[in-house]
Amino acid sequence: MDEDVRVLLIEDDAAAAEMYRLRLAADGYSVVVGRDGEEGLRMAADEAPDFIYLDLRLPGLDGFEVLERLRADPATTHIPVIILSNYGEPELRERGLKLGALEFLVKADTTPAQLSTKVGRSRPSQRLGSSDTPL
Repeated sequence: MDEDVRVLLIEDDAAAAEMYRLRLAADGYSVVVGRDGEEGLRMAADEAPDFIYLDLRLPGLDGFEVLERLRADPATTHIPVIILSNYGEPELRERGLKLGALEFLVKADTTPAQLSTKVGRSRPSQRLGSSDTPL
């Protein structure tokens, strides 16, 4: 993997954040962690990550508000965001996708290894395989 790929994980659960951070780092990604919505927004602006994993239930600003602000800011509107939540109710999933999330994952159904795979597949330079390259 490309160590220049920066992942921002916005997650208030320290144990979960560390578990995901360790796996992503082991797979070669540079990972920073925001512990709440405000910190996550600041880090998105300051760190210019290539990819964001966003929890919904956060202290202060919730994940939906963070996502709305990320999409409203020209500096962050292009960054792929995947919601990673303990909650998978259809109305939450629908709201997150409508607000511009690339995908909605439920933590109980998602392994740290799967998160790493999603980063690689979601990067534009990684989406085209040799069979997709025009002749």
